[in-house]
Amino acid sequence: MICPACKNKLTEMEANGILIDVCKDGCGGIWFDNREIKKLDEKHENISDDILLIKPKVKVDLNQKRKCPKCHGITMMQHFFSPKREVVIDECASCGGVWLDAGELKSIRDQFVTEADREKAADEFFGDIFGKDMKKMSEISGEKLKKAQKFAKVFKAICPSAYIKGKQDWGAF
Repeated sequence: MICPACKNKLTEMEANGILIDVCKDGCGGIWFDNREIKKLDEKHENISDDILLIKPKVKVDLNQKRKCPKCHGITMMQHFFSPKREVVIDECASCGGVWLDAGELKSIRDQFVTEADREKAADEFFGDIFGKDMKKMSEISGEKLKKAQKFAKVFKAICPSAYIKGKQDWGAF
């Protein structure tokens, strides 16, 4: 597979029982197939320093849109990995693969201790943004609640799945 950032050949490496593709001799980025990143996004999940602390040998433009290395012609979308809004990742809408630039995996692993902490932060983030308004709408009438739920479903469809999980107290999802 070819690196979407610097066009070098990616090297397959094992981490926590999965094979990931690493730009070892180039920019230091890492490719995760669909959902693989969930197995390595917390500090307690086993990964060697050979992968975690790769030093880039090639400098790349971190703001450049990247093409998916698996899906020909698909430009990956960029979004924050978590509600902390510290790390921008590239994700393919077609295959669900994720590209992390050098150092981003370590930054992601430093954000939350557990998945429950990440989910709590997401609930708080969306509660802060929409909670009061959604609660007010639900109290006003069932009709407005239905409209709010339609809006929330559309928002959830375009939002990274890691941000919104399950039911919220304010009843949108």
